[in-house]
Amino acid sequence: MLGIKEIQEIIPHRYPFLLIDKITNLEKGIKAVGYKNVTMNEYFFVGHFPQEPVMPGVLIVEALAQVGAVAILSLDDMKGKTAYFGGINNTKIRRKVIPGDTLKLEIEIIKRKGPVGVGKARATVDGEVAVTGELTFIVK
Repeated sequence: MLGIKEIQEIIPHRYPFLLIDKITNLEKGIKAVGYKNVTMNEYFFVGHFPQEPVMPGVLIVEALAQVGAVAILSLDDMKGKTAYFGGINNTKIRRKVIPGDTLKLEIEIIKRKGPVGVGKARATVDGEVAVTGELTFIVK
């Protein structure tokens, strides 16, 4: 398991944009499983939405991408680099994510050629699918 300190040694994201709390399963360069505990203290709930706090879907996609970045950047030849978005495809937001939810974030790298790759992503809450999609990354 990787805690927040180990995650920060692999990816450059920091508060308020580090959106994963731990990684429980890591197969370097292949797949990873991480978690985000969604609390009412998240900065985005101030305006999204004050009367009904909902985690923005794009931030769930970003959390998935960060888990994917941990999977790729944990490889010896990728250390110290940054994984950037190259594309977001076939993505569907299927469920609201609200304070108190724990997001399970899973990504499997399905294609990779040099610094470019694609990850199949899935976020769930209590086994219920919240977001699915394919995320393209470019490592520089």
